[in-house]
Amino acid sequence: MKVAVTRERTPGERRVAATPESVKQLVGLGLEVEVEQGAGAEAGYPDELYTEAGATLVQDLDLSKVEVLAHVRPLTPETAKALPKGAITVGLASPASEGPTVVALRDAGVTAFALELVPRISRAQSMDALTSQALVSGYRCVLEAAMRFPRFLPLYMTAAGTIPPAKVLVLGAGVAGLQAIATAKRLGAKVSANDVRAASADEVQSMGGTFINLDLEAADASGGYAKELGADRAKLQQQLLTPYLQDSDIVITTAAIPGRPAPRLVTAEMLAGMRPGSVLVDLAAETGGNVEGAKPGEDVVVPVPGGGITVVGMKDPASTMPYDASRLYAKNVSNLIALMTTEGAVAPDFDDEVVAGAALTHDGVVRHQPTADALAANEKKEAE
Repeated sequence: MKVAVTRERTPGERRVAATPESVKQLVGLGLEVEVEQGAGAEAGYPDELYTEAGATLVQDLDLSKVEVLAHVRPLTPETAKALPKGAITVGLASPASEGPTVVALRDAGVTAFALELVPRISRAQSMDALTSQALVSGYRCVLEAAMRFPRFLPLYMTAAGTIPPAKVLVLGAGVAGLQAIATAKRLGAKVSANDVRAASADEVQSMGGTFINLDLEAADASGGYAKELGADRAKLQQQLLTPYLQDSDIVITTAAIPGRPAPRLVTAEMLAGMRPGSVLVDLAAETGGNVEGAKPGEDVVVPVPGGGITVVGMKDPASTMPYDASRLYAKNVSNLIALMTTEGAVAPDFDDEVVAGAALTHDGVVRHQPTADALAANEKKEAE
């Protein structure tokens, strides 16, 4: 059975769904691997390394003959329609925002596995792309902040005087936030953090940060995420965070709720009291932003008394470090494929909770119930 690896065509996307290392794993399972020419070039993996690993290079994939398709970005409806019935796809799917593609996959009879849906259980950790890519993103956020911050991050004691460490505040202590804490600590900053989940305090302290306790009731949701806060609770959180925000030099925001707009943690009013030269990096800019006024892929300078502060809206952060991001992502993909492979054939066993949980569409049905419900509601609305 053949696994095809596509070259990503979304502008700015530099990752690839297979590396020479993961190709060797797939070939070792008895699978054939076909890689589109140039698929790994922007990630730092030239074509010749794929052939050395046992893959076959093709100028363009013939989608009508694909058996298993590995990809990074969600497929387009056109690509989904071109796949044969019974084809299997493995990659990110963004089902909450890519309804037309989900419909196309369903109607084409494609079995699509969305890496966002991989259950967050111990056995599936090696297939958890959200976690692997969040690690890259959290690291990158701190680097982006450091490059724009007009001061040192670490403490320096010199003959000419002492330079105090920068104060970094991280809002949201999931995987990306924890990596941001660890990276800022390694750079010598004084780091504090806040999250609404009950387990966050211990996690923040384990990375060397100081947890900010706002004395608010924990707001945990399933899968290790935070649940959406009510309007009154969100406003109270903003009020309590304001003095910590205004005492910080760098703020990294990483809060996200799957399938929903990012929670607003920082308002324009809160920004007005920050020191000139401060930098805020919003990892959630593409989903509405934790920081009011953040724009994906742009730096926005907000005037404050005495100067301005910079709000950095992150866009495709994992793609800015494509070599290692691809290395991690490709292993997530190949590990999920390996779980479904028996005697050289990819044959999903839907009695397996990982396989069943990651399945988005199969045999003309949307298996992920929240997505199915959302599509049904949308179709009903359009019919009316």
